[in-house]
Amino acid sequence: MHSEAVASRSADPRNGYGNGSSPTIDAVSLAIIEQLQEDGRRPYAAIGKAVGLSEAAVRQRVQKLLDQGVMQIVAVTDPLTVGFRRQAMVGINVEGDLDAVAEALTEMAECEYVVVTAGSFDLMVEVVCEDDDHLLDVINKRIRALPGVRSTESFVYLKLKKQTYMWGTR
Repeated sequence: MHSEAVASRSADPRNGYGNGSSPTIDAVSLAIIEQLQEDGRRPYAAIGKAVGLSEAAVRQRVQKLLDQGVMQIVAVTDPLTVGFRRQAMVGINVEGDLDAVAEALTEMAECEYVVVTAGSFDLMVEVVCEDDDHLLDVINKRIRALPGVRSTESFVYLKLKKQTYMWGTR
């Protein structure tokens, strides 16, 4: 592991994930997560060898991490190869209830990430669309139409240079 701080972390129940408890993530669980981040289909027996546990113990730990909302095991696609040619980050300024707007955005299939921020925008939302017309429709007719949305600013992705999911164990 990279440091003592990494060896034992508590998930913050205020982050919107998990079941409200504060699970402690020890060095072995972090090592299991690293193994799955390298290959989400890696067999439990292989993970067990790498982290010094039995296959059954790894299976139990993985299930506990999933149940606690610490991690998910998902297939990640390249949006371009599955028909989504336009991505953008949208900065949103809100008047009134920020949570109501954030919740409405989480219900939109095109909104992949909804983040409450401090700074120039109240919310940042990553939007994945089929094309420019779809993006315009989402921003103009759906996001800007939400009660409380004061303004938006769009940052259209021209080229994605890096996208990783390895940050969870550094």
